[in-house]
Amino acid sequence: MSTAPAASGAAVVPPLFQGLFDDAAVFPPGNLPVAEAVPAHLAHRAAPYAAAVGPLLCGAGRLGELAAAADAVTGPAGGTEADGTADGTGPRLRVGLVLPGGSSELGPALTAAAPFAVAGVELATRDAREAVAALDLLLPPNVPAAVELPRELLRGDGLEEVLDVLVDSPYRAKFRTGGVVAGAFPDEAELAGFLTGCAQRGLPYKCTAGLHHAVRHTDPATGFEHHGFLNVLLAAAETDPKAAAEILAERSGAVLAEAVRSLTDRQVTVIRNSFTAFGTCSIAEPLDDLAALGLLSPDLTSQEDR
Repeated sequence: MSTAPAASGAAVVPPLFQGLFDDAAVFPPGNLPVAEAVPAHLAHRAAPYAAAVGPLLCGAGRLGELAAAADAVTGPAGGTEADGTADGTGPRLRVGLVLPGGSSELGPALTAAAPFAVAGVELATRDAREAVAALDLLLPPNVPAAVELPRELLRGDGLEEVLDVLVDSPYRAKFRTGGVVAGAFPDEAELAGFLTGCAQRGLPYKCTAGLHHAVRHTDPATGFEHHGFLNVLLAAAETDPKAAAEILAERSGAVLAEAVRSLTDRQVTVIRNSFTAFGTCSIAEPLDDLAALGLLSPDLTSQEDR
């Protein structure tokens, strides 16, 4: 996989990282105020590394706050982005709707999101079939969605049942890879089971929480074991749980970086068709990690562009 600048001399975001980082700045542990998150997100989307940045994620209960913040920054219609044009009002802010309250939030959230270009829906549920039915009924055409179930329901046969439901639908799976307590972080075997279960079925997925850094590590402040997003990317193509767990356990950035450089274009396509994105409350941290590992041009991550 090439990480060299384009022929024109301009640095580019390699395909492996394009659209990988959904902006979850308003969620824990970042908890950036919405009024600050909107201009920060627009700055990300105008920066040289913009191709790496996905939509701004927002919970259902904060859409009114988000609309007010967007209007304050850009005027009515809430955006200056190039995609997601509204009829007669110009471009709109691209937003991913995060619905922790389940299917009952879907209809009201879609209505409240009218000022924005809805780039996706992430629906938490305890019933995958019910969630699929609600999405089939209410989701606008061409809006992707991901379905998240509590991890305790994905153990044993529960994982197989949920993945089988989703593989017969147009929707992705969503898996929580961290949080604000130690128990929110799955170990290598649990995450490997999810990744390989999806790979065996050709089921795409996104992850959320705990993946701010590229390489697996122990957080010195909390003692929590964090998965690295490079580990997850490299494990995404595996169908053998043991092999995937070994990749997830790797703590050497040099080893992971070399593995990334050895990927073929076809392997990159397979990986990103599986692991589509993850939510991160920091856009800067993952980009800085990639630059430090030599996988992203420093020209894309200069502080003056943050």
